[in-house]
Amino acid sequence: MKFVLLLGGSLTLTPRLKEQVAGARVIAADGGMAHAAVLSVTPELWVGDFDSATPQLLKAQADVPRQTHPVSKDQTDGQIAVQAALARGATRLVLVGATGGQTDHALANLLLGLKLARDGLSVLMTSGLEETYPLLPGKLELDVPTGSRFSLVAFSDLGELSISGAQWPLNQANVPLGSTWTLSNLALATVRIELRKGYGAVFAYPKFHPTTW
Repeated sequence: MKFVLLLGGSLTLTPRLKEQVAGARVIAADGGMAHAAVLSVTPELWVGDFDSATPQLLKAQADVPRQTHPVSKDQTDGQIAVQAALARGATRLVLVGATGGQTDHALANLLLGLKLARDGLSVLMTSGLEETYPLLPGKLELDVPTGSRFSLVAFSDLGELSISGAQWPLNQANVPLGSTWTLSNLALATVRIELRKGYGAVFAYPKFHPTTW
């Protein structure tokens, strides 16, 4: 079951993003509710401490059920939204607005995405213009338009990394933590990534063609 979670980071509406959120159930986290109008969706739940929701937003979305949490808590509003989705049976998560804004929150969201993927969930984090996919041992297919730029960022040493369908392929390469070797590649077809050891994130910047954007 697919859930879209509206978080407080950046958002640019694109046709690709519209397709990614279509037909999903929606939960908003605090100020992330502002994205609901942009996406033309109505969340089934609004969670958070509401310290970043404006009075205008609170009034405009007054009919959405709210779950209020104290400001002094040990979780972000985004993580609370994730837990609410999991409690409702989510198996696929699209975190809209997970990046952009404060770096600490963006990095925490990336690591949360890794944990969720490790737990077996399908996770996509997107701002519309930038998509982020957790990278764990195993195989990952990156279906982006030809000519799209993508980067792999290591959060640990990466062991036996292979990339195909790209301008600069790799075959069982070892990439140390802190390396910029795997940044700014280009998709020539469906990009296939295989990793034996380590973890990180794949950042993709889909190329929009005039016929679709």
